[in-house]
Amino acid sequence: QVQLVESGGGLVQAGGSLRLSCAASGTIFSIYTVGWHRQGPGKQRELVGTITSGGTTNYADSVKGRFTVSRDNAKSTAYLQMNSLKPEDTAVYYCNMNWRTGDYWGQGTQVTVSS
Repeated sequence: QVQLVESGGGLVQAGGSLRLSCAASGTIFSIYTVGWHRQGPGKQRELVGTITSGGTTNYADSVKGRFTVSRDNAKSTAYLQMNSLKPEDTAVYYCNMNWRTGDYWGQGTQVTVSS
């Protein structure tokens, strides 16, 4: 069926960069809105950014100017480019696809930013 697999997480020092990938299979990726969410220790899950099927993006205020959501429909993959990382960005990052026919989540990937 439909699967989403996040990758690219890891350890990085403050000020560094990471790019997360979300690879989709089992569905027509191009029709979905993709959202990146994160949940840090002791915090609620937060919507980081979204990209629609048409390429329109939105971002949480906390990441504006630092993070960029993109997608490559030919590869059925969405990306989250994270620059100027801060310790408060430490969280498990999740990829989500939503359309009228379904709502799907990946397993998450850990991002840890050291000070």
